[in-house]
Amino acid sequence: MLKNITPARTLFLSVEGVAAIMKKKGAAACIEGIAQYISEDFLRWEDFDKTARVASHSDDGVIELMPIADKETYTFKYVNGHPRNSRFGLSTVMAFGVLSDVETGTPELLSELTLTTAMRTAAMSAVAAKALAKPQPKSMALIGNGAQSEFQALAFSHLLGVKRFHLYDIDPSAMTKLQHNLDQLGLESQAFSSTCDAVQGTDIVTTVTADKTNATIITPDMIEPGMHINGVGGDCPGKTELHCDVLRSARVFVEYEPQSRVEGDVQQMPPDFPVTEIWRVLAGHAPGRQSLDDVTIFDSVGFALEDFSALRFMRDVATTLDLCESISLVPSLEDPRNLFGFAYEKNAGQTRPLRDVVAY
Repeated sequence: MLKNITPARTLFLSVEGVAAIMKKKGAAACIEGIAQYISEDFLRWEDFDKTARVASHSDDGVIELMPIADKETYTFKYVNGHPRNSRFGLSTVMAFGVLSDVETGTPELLSELTLTTAMRTAAMSAVAAKALAKPQPKSMALIGNGAQSEFQALAFSHLLGVKRFHLYDIDPSAMTKLQHNLDQLGLESQAFSSTCDAVQGTDIVTTVTADKTNATIITPDMIEPGMHINGVGGDCPGKTELHCDVLRSARVFVEYEPQSRVEGDVQQMPPDFPVTEIWRVLAGHAPGRQSLDDVTIFDSVGFALEDFSALRFMRDVATTLDLCESISLVPSLEDPRNLFGFAYEKNAGQTRPLRDVVAY
């Protein structure tokens, strides 16, 4: 039976709309909701048509497209990463995404994904840490205190019960900013003078640095038995945060191995270096942490399935709260074969003939 096709209108969720959702529901509740959608989607991993993201690199950053689909829904995200954008007063990461109907190709949702990506990245970190970190972690070091850091703290506080955050950034103003925001959230934090001091005695270490370099943020001397490392900052070729011996000393988990081998911290390891895709742990097909003394690493680069989950969550919530606009992104045609006629009718009354208008 043919589906009931309505005129082609696309829902639009703006930055302001997402901010309104965060205000109405609370950021923690949004992160929890996205985490639930992510968990459910990772459990049906084999339903998805998957590919590594397509990247265009420049000296200053990268622009990427991240597509994925199941039998009903296709999504993609456009996202950049430009660490030096602050000199222009711009965010280092900006993104938008589309959710479309597979059967007809109709774009059903056009959404901002800058705020949403911040929440989905934190949500994915928490989903992985629930499977890999020691039970009931109490403390986390946040190395890199930029735009993602508050979302990580909120996710780990709300979803894993982390009580105390150790902060370090090479920019003291970033630490001051983060500490102020965590105070506003009622979260305990302390700033440190080095990465080594910040990670000491913590259950979880989250690295979320921005520089597009083969950096060595975490070294073997910083590792303690039972630590879980949430490596978020390494997300493109030539960008790493963990010393290779840290990887050798731990059990390493990734999102989508073909992408992680190119973009993650494991890019510095040989092709046969063992990694486990996190969906296998969530589905019970592979072990996660096997002892309290295990050192585990989630080598997170961000995968399109997480955006698929986040887009659907935001669409569902925005629809419930009536916070989506409707835009005319594709034409609604009385006769699908007469696109020219649609354009001609829309241009009726112009002083220039349509043939001149369309020629330019």
